[in-house]
Amino acid sequence: MIGSRILALGHYQPAKVLTNDDISELVDTSDQWIRSRVGIQTRHVAEDESVTDMATEAAAKALANSGLAPADIDFVVVATCTALERTPNVATRVAARLGIPAPAALDVNTACSGFPHALGLANLAIGGGSARAALVVGVEKLTEFTDWSDRSTCVLVGDGAGAAVVVPSPTPEISPVVWGSAPDLGRSVLIEGREGRFTQEGLTVYKWATATVPEVAQRVLELAGVRPEELGGVVLHQANLRIIEPVVREIGAVNAVIARDVVDSGNTSAASIPLAFSKLVERGELERGTPVLLIGFGGGLSYAGQVVRCP
Repeated sequence: MIGSRILALGHYQPAKVLTNDDISELVDTSDQWIRSRVGIQTRHVAEDESVTDMATEAAAKALANSGLAPADIDFVVVATCTALERTPNVATRVAARLGIPAPAALDVNTACSGFPHALGLANLAIGGGSARAALVVGVEKLTEFTDWSDRSTCVLVGDGAGAAVVVPSPTPEISPVVWGSAPDLGRSVLIEGREGRFTQEGLTVYKWATATVPEVAQRVLELAGVRPEELGGVVLHQANLRIIEPVVREIGAVNAVIARDVVDSGNTSAASIPLAFSKLVERGELERGTPVLLIGFGGGLSYAGQVVRCP
């Protein structure tokens, strides 16, 4: 067994931006109402772009930042719950567009916790000798499954993608993943049927997340051998500032840079963690090698998290 590390990150968001004032023209809401409840100000919306389009853009950027060639990648994992196509999967489509010749390619659907799940699989594959270099992508087009007359959900969602290139490392820089679910609460977040629209029991999800995520964080930090005060960054699933900020306080990450990309991007489900992480790195807000806590939580209800060293 060997370790692995994130070599590079990349992200992509569509050009179209919807403000809270734009949303207030569709439903009975306001900028103040949305900000006070979830912290969101704007979100990006894909119009003609597909899940595969966005995933490819983010993956290409991560690959370019890594300095590797497409032929160096032999494992592609895409986390998404909004792909329209059943087969071939998004991972295979991304590999074809990027010219990756013969990878193992699979999609992971655990909704908002998808990226840490996919990163955990890549870490295990490299550590077990089944892969040399992995491309891990989180991508969503939630707006395609949104009821724009439902103010409880349409104010939340955004589209985008984030990606990471993962390679072997003599010193492990990705800790073991902590993952699990609460299947008895799984119907609290739904997109069902051919014409299904995103619905959720907001209070149920809020109570579950605020109770579960601090416990998961404690287990992740113990496995990683990292104390909360040693964290240089915390990137939680970007669902709601009213979840993110109190959870970070409870974790005790007093010295960490906190990702708050939900303010500008909304809830992008499986894309939210790599999207926010990539932006922090691109802006130089995280030091190379600093430990960063990643935790995804949501639909399923599922969770996954690990500590990684910043590329």
